[in-house]
Amino acid sequence: MKHVMINPGALKGEVEIPASKSISHRAIICAGLSEGVSNIENVGFSQDIAATCAAMKSFGVEIGEMKNSLTIKGSGDLDIKASSIYCYESGSTLRFLVPLAAAAGGKVTFSGSGKLTERPMQPYYDIFDLQKIKYWNMEGKLPLTIEGNLKPGEIKIKGNISSQFISGLLFALPLLDGDSRIIITTALESKPYIDLTLNVLKSFGIGVENDAYKELNIRGSQRYKASDFKIEGDFSQAAFWLTAGTLGSDIACSGLNIDSLQGDKNILNVIKSMGGNISIEGDRVKANPSETKGAIVDASQIPDLVPVITVLAALSRGTTKIMNAGRLRFKESDRLRAISCELNKIGADIKEQEDGLIIEGKDMLQGGTVDSWNDHRIAMSMAVASTRCKQPLIIKNGDCIKKSYPDFWKHFRNLGGRIDEWCLG
Repeated sequence: MKHVMINPGALKGEVEIPASKSISHRAIICAGLSEGVSNIENVGFSQDIAATCAAMKSFGVEIGEMKNSLTIKGSGDLDIKASSIYCYESGSTLRFLVPLAAAAGGKVTFSGSGKLTERPMQPYYDIFDLQKIKYWNMEGKLPLTIEGNLKPGEIKIKGNISSQFISGLLFALPLLDGDSRIIITTALESKPYIDLTLNVLKSFGIGVENDAYKELNIRGSQRYKASDFKIEGDFSQAAFWLTAGTLGSDIACSGLNIDSLQGDKNILNVIKSMGGNISIEGDRVKANPSETKGAIVDASQIPDLVPVITVLAALSRGTTKIMNAGRLRFKESDRLRAISCELNKIGADIKEQEDGLIIEGKDMLQGGTVDSWNDHRIAMSMAVASTRCKQPLIIKNGDCIKKSYPDFWKHFRNLGGRIDEWCLG
């Protein structure tokens, strides 16, 4: 367990943003389901991506790793070679691959660690019940064992729990021997993540008809086609630096696609709505020091941005209300509770609501000792908060950032951050 002590000070400079984790998961899976060799460029090797690579090898996929790229040789056939798949703490890995295992048939057990063992899986259980697919779990928690064959046809699923369930079905259903239709029975949250899935599927030769996000029609017996694919920079990771730049000194983020389908590109709109000054030049987005003010933020399409937006709000004039964020209670931590609890420890004024937060802004925070809750986004958000603390900030278990952004502390230092790291046994 690594603790990090940060001496307060503004960050300044330029940082090359790591590859989008969301797109990387999708490209690795699609390449693995293709017949032939795909080259995936600009891959960020976080723990979550390592989990998906290892899991795809369980399907007989060959993966060669280079410095920042992957060569993936798929078989073109859906055939699972392992009786168990370990997903570490990656919700994407688990939820994307469960339908593929069901489509392959046979008996397989999924396991994981941390909060992943408790993450909701009910939408899949509802489908399994209807299709007579056998499954066993530990009182609703992982490990999960499934046995049976996913069948084509009409599948009804809620859209307000996690878009990952819908994406998981979209990977598997094109491979079945009949046409399928996904009917989304509630308003769909995190639409941009479905857009990412559809876009990557298209790049690998899979067609899906999207009827206004209410129905998705999938032709059966499709074949994935090997493709060379370059992963763009991750706006959800850029959000930390853009917030830090807004709160302190100029920070430029390079390697971003301003035309990206990533929903977390909306960090630009949120910062602007709060009075922040953002400038864009090519693949470079720059945040300039700004006096920001409170705003109303609808988090239904941008749940991963809530922790760092909360930091910005805690250091902005006036009141910010974050709403439609109830799903954050089922992430790597209860993120509404975690970010409000830790920021309040160091002098913020945040009230927790059932599905959101009310934040009264302050000029500065105090500093002190906080916990990451073993959640990468909480740790990185608290690091941003440290730039406006009066006293040093200690973050317990700061190495949890490896889940998504292994180079975060290195980049923090490169931007002038003054940190000490030490391990406790």
